[in-house]
Amino acid sequence: MSGLVLKLSPKERVLVNGAVIENGDRRSRLSIMTPNANILRLRDAIHPEEANTPVRRACYSLQLVLSGDAEADEVERTLLRHIEDLSQVFTDHDSRQQITLASEAVLAGRHYQSLKALRTLLPREDRLMAVARQ
Repeated sequence: MSGLVLKLSPKERVLVNGAVIENGDRRSRLSIMTPNANILRLRDAIHPEEANTPVRRACYSLQLVLSGDAEADEVERTLLRHIEDLSQVFTDHDSRQQITLASEAVLAGRHYQSLKALRTLLPREDRLMAVARQ
């Protein structure tokens, strides 16, 4: 059996195919068995005003697809260009691996997996931005 497994904290909210679902008072696990379901943890959501860096903008675009606020066909071409731009900046092996996973997931229509891969770049981007400000 395969599928996405979400481990939710008490009262944590998640968006599943446009519906907000709130967990109860205890930790729980949800197994999402439907392929290509649109899932977004609301605690991980990036607000529009926070989409102010290249990685955050790419993540925000994916969130719009997952929330149903944008069509995948409209976003994917631009998103792939953004991911290609990121590959010019993140040149270490691990980052390149995550970028490859992200672009392959976009091409396969697996937007949650692409978002998950790109989110691993956020701390690295924050460090690069901090160095650039010095």
